[in-house]
Amino acid sequence: MTRVELDPERCVGSGTCEMFAPDVFEVGDDGVVHVLVPAFDGAEPDEVREAVQACPTQALSLVD
Repeated sequence: MTRVELDPERCVGSGTCEMFAPDVFEVGDDGVVHVLVPAFDGAEPDEVREAVQACPTQALSLVD
């Protein structure tokens, strides 16, 4: 199972992840991203991988 991990200290709420995968990430009113779907059975969707790679502060990671 693959999990999305967030380091809230690094998140600046740019919304890049939400742009790539709006069903998985959402920038909250607090200015920090919230992971709506934290785990995936099997491989994570391509858009989630792209969102993690595109994070400008590297606040997101994928963990097996």
